[in-house]
Amino acid sequence: MAKPRQIPLDLGHRPARSRDDLVVSEANRLAVELIEAWPAWPSNVVSLSGPPGSGKTHLATRWREVSDAEVLDASQLSSVESVINGAVLLDDIDDTTIDETGLFHLFNAIRAGQGSLLLVSERPAGSWDVRLPDLRSRLRTAASVEIGAPDDQLLTGVFAKLFADRQVEVEPAVVQYLIKRVERSLAEAERVVAELDRIALETKRPITRSLAASLLSEGES
Repeated sequence: MAKPRQIPLDLGHRPARSRDDLVVSEANRLAVELIEAWPAWPSNVVSLSGPPGSGKTHLATRWREVSDAEVLDASQLSSVESVINGAVLLDDIDDTTIDETGLFHLFNAIRAGQGSLLLVSERPAGSWDVRLPDLRSRLRTAASVEIGAPDDQLLTGVFAKLFADRQVEVEPAVVQYLIKRVERSLAEAERVVAELDRIALETKRPITRSLAASLLSEGES
């Protein structure tokens, strides 16, 4: 008779969110420095861009918590009166669905009210395919910073932090094995760590290179 499968209790974990826990490398250093310079930004409007999984939304979330920014939908910007004097975050922008007239008025309102606007997208705001000439010129005046794809230094720090958040100890060799084989994405790193932690709890095994290899080989099959 097969031994009953033990299902681990999901007790949750509390990710570390302080400034000292932010992993910084050459891939995101300039972006981190600019975001953390708020409210002393070089422009009222900042464009933060980078490939999927680079950590731009995480960085934008940190800024929102500090600035108490209002989060708006870039495709629905019909009213801006309530945010003229405040901070506004437009995250995960797809420039094909922007309310161009609304964004133009928001841009002007932010400047007039000395507010702050953070635009988060895959491409810099100055390169968006917008039809409204006045909006296009405004976007080109935004301070722009790009995050590169996670490099080895950033991924090493992120994996170490993710394991530490779960109070799991792993050998450095395990982390080095993972960063050479997983998709270079912070979201993928989170998924892999969560899955390794689940398997380790369920099987009562430590997280080793062998366990990591087994998980990654399953994903390739």
